[in-house]
Amino acid sequence: MSETNHLDLMLNALTEIAQEEEAKKIAPPTPPTPALPNLSKVLTRLAPLPSEALFLGMANDGLPVLLNLYDPVPGPILIAGDSKSGKTRLLQTIANAADILHTSDVVQYGVITRDPDEWKDFYGNENNAGIYHVDEENTVELLQSLVTWAHNNKGEGQSILLFIDDLEAVTALDERTQQNLRWLLLRGTSRRVWTFITLNAEHVEKQKEWLEFFRTRLFGCVENPDNAKMLTGDSLLNHLAAGEEFAMREGKQLLKFWLPVID
Repeated sequence: MSETNHLDLMLNALTEIAQEEEAKKIAPPTPPTPALPNLSKVLTRLAPLPSEALFLGMANDGLPVLLNLYDPVPGPILIAGDSKSGKTRLLQTIANAADILHTSDVVQYGVITRDPDEWKDFYGNENNAGIYHVDEENTVELLQSLVTWAHNNKGEGQSILLFIDDLEAVTALDERTQQNLRWLLLRGTSRRVWTFITLNAEHVEKQKEWLEFFRTRLFGCVENPDNAKMLTGDSLLNHLAAGEEFAMREGKQLLKFWLPVID
């Protein structure tokens, strides 16, 4: 390469750098995304909430999304979304809000999960009735004991929340356990046992027979339009912010809501 060509390349590079620096001065900086408020602060601002209210999240209009624990009509809750869409975080938000808002004689919760370490911060919480690995024998016993408890409960007093983090894992268990799960899904809410189950949207086709148990569904981000329509019937879900935003059916529309930061 000649000395003249080498000099030209250097000058061109310097010119490009100068233009980039000038553009930075002209273009306004991108404003940072505002931080979401902490859950405890959100709940303090909303207080007092009705004693039967279970907090799920905050709608964009500033109103809380609540579940009435005394009204069995919504039935069990399906939480569906892609991997990393925030399904576990939503379960933990509900559990944390229950810890803040309710005493253990009013609300308790149990957790079935593939990864108990994700729930290590909940060990020892007064409302926490146990965290179970899906493959443990205790998991089978938990579902059986909840069916027995629900049979004897007349729908008064304490409410039990059952968080199952992965529908596919539980439906792979033995037939007796599946029968207990079906019973809880069909009759649990009338006896104050509320089941919240997550489903990876990529596995929706395999779990299609279980979808009919869930008239209430909460949706996280789903990139695949076919999976989204199988879950919703007609809506796309790729506009939701993964890890922060969810949506639920409200008539023919989807109501978006967001999750506060867990303290």
